[in-house]
Amino acid sequence: MSFIDTSTKNTPVNLSIKANPRYIMALTLVATLGGLLFGYDTAVVNGAEKSLVEFFIARITDPAQYEYALSVITQFRIFVAIVFYIVAIVLLSQIFKLIGTKKGLIISSITLVVLSFFIFNYLKGSIPLIDEADKLKDFVDSIKGLVISSALIGCIIGGASAGFISKSLGRKKGLIISAIAFTLSAVGAWKPEALNFFGVQDVFSFAIYRIIGGIGVGIASMISPMYIAEIAPAGIRGKLVSWNQFAIIFGMLVIYFVNYFIAKSGNEQWLVTEGWRWMFFSGAIPSVIFLVLLFFVPETPRFLVQNSRENEAMVVLKKIVGEENAPIVLKEIKDTLHEKSAPWLSYGFFVIFIGIMLSVFQQFVGINVVLYYAGNIFRNMGSSTDSSLLQTIIVGAINLIFTVVAIFSVDRFGRKPLMIIGALAMAVSMFALGLSFYTQHLGLMALIFMLTYTAGFAMSWGPVTWVLLSEIFPNSIRGAMSIAVAAQWIANLIISWTFPVMNDNLWLTEKFNHGFSYWIYGFMSILAAWFIWKLVPETKGKTLEEMENLWKK
Repeated sequence: MSFIDTSTKNTPVNLSIKANPRYIMALTLVATLGGLLFGYDTAVVNGAEKSLVEFFIARITDPAQYEYALSVITQFRIFVAIVFYIVAIVLLSQIFKLIGTKKGLIISSITLVVLSFFIFNYLKGSIPLIDEADKLKDFVDSIKGLVISSALIGCIIGGASAGFISKSLGRKKGLIISAIAFTLSAVGAWKPEALNFFGVQDVFSFAIYRIIGGIGVGIASMISPMYIAEIAPAGIRGKLVSWNQFAIIFGMLVIYFVNYFIAKSGNEQWLVTEGWRWMFFSGAIPSVIFLVLLFFVPETPRFLVQNSRENEAMVVLKKIVGEENAPIVLKEIKDTLHEKSAPWLSYGFFVIFIGIMLSVFQQFVGINVVLYYAGNIFRNMGSSTDSSLLQTIIVGAINLIFTVVAIFSVDRFGRKPLMIIGALAMAVSMFALGLSFYTQHLGLMALIFMLTYTAGFAMSWGPVTWVLLSEIFPNSIRGAMSIAVAAQWIANLIISWTFPVMNDNLWLTEKFNHGFSYWIYGFMSILAAWFIWKLVPETKGKTLEEMENLWKK
């Protein structure tokens, strides 16, 4: 929707259209609750990580608990196999939409055969004996990575499904589904033993509920910014979509405080047995509020027009731009939606490649290692549990402050300059942080490097990636955004699952003192800056309709 596009001289009719800013902001705030829950649900593990490991996983290495260890490791391997099949099927469904049924069947068949071969060999592998400490530790690190990052499996499923959900059910109903998933996850993760209906060890009951929450996150991660972009004027669309990232960071900061005060409510043993439960259950409060408020917001006009519900679209547009201007905007939407279900490759593969790589680089720079494992990182620096949670709050505050900087500069300076500057700042910070670990100089400077890295991400790749993703896809293939969102969550899962494996690896720790992984993320930040500089178009001030013309050229 391109009303109030004061930056575009080619559409003078839009200059006279006045929007209802209060109504638009109210809709934006409700949609951003999806972002808040995104941040809240993914960052809650930061405070609970140590307790989860001690409650569910530490017993695996106890020789007296070998039968338990045997059961957990056996179920872990089956769980991983099922997860890989589910993720593969979800992603292959995206390939069908991308290249068509005939080619999709060939690729899918080959992929599933190859995957089955690897999974078969994985399942028949030996289980470590009680005295094989090194092999057992490798399993423990992998299980730890799965438990901490299990929500991301759901994020991949939800993100890949969001395009279908938003197109068939609508943006509003998609957000309702995500709110329900958030609520179920919060309650289930609170009492995974009592609510274990799955016939698995309690650790995997917990993981399943986290996956359900992740499905909600994946859906909201695509549909919340999509909803905002479709009700926002082009001149302030970047700012409004950036509020979704602000909400994500605000949700993270809120849960950092919640985790801190819950941790202060009891001793270490209470935190291991009970405290972490309340960290997860606290998410039920914002998720229920989100669910209730969604019944009071309308569907987006663009979706309504796509589904031949023009009268309903007119009602919504009158509230947004007024009775006089609503017919003008309705005609503009209809003119750009003449292709209701265009093939995703209608504009070539390059636009989809840009979307995928934006998502991948947003994760490969390592931000979620900082957000999920900040407490672990600070403990590696020598901080106590309380101190590490307090330092995590500082990281969250810096994240929030510089996200606000991005919100008020993204429409002024453009998307590309912010992304390049932010990527270079992250690269320098990560190389310096890795060097701090390597040389064991882990005082104030290491904290400063962590904060400058966070600031660099918050002013660029955090909010601006979502702005670009909501802008680059033409109207008729907007569902293809789900490929980019799914790629983002796959990249997130890879980073989050592999970090504890790299960080706790005995050989890497001996050689690099926990610094190796940060150098990897620094290198990825340099690649991200080059990618933006060379390949990504500037979208500042362009309407969604103009972006469609850009890709046609």
